[in-house]
Amino acid sequence: MEITIRDEFIKLGQALKLAALVGSGVEAKFVIEEGRVQVNGETETRRGRKLRDGDTVSFEGRTFTVRSREA
Repeated sequence: MEITIRDEFIKLGQALKLAALVGSGVEAKFVIEEGRVQVNGETETRRGRKLRDGDTVSFEGRTFTVRSREA
């Protein structure tokens, strides 16, 4: 699956919501802080982590790739 962003980056918490893997920002905060999200294969605990074109996010067996319209 891919999500397309209009800007140079999107924050991890926002990306999880955009991909419909979480229902709210609060839920995103908790799953990220609990170490349940991986970015490019590594556990990420910062919900403000900036994702750019080509970054891959995995959560509970589901994965998406960030694509930028600028790229």
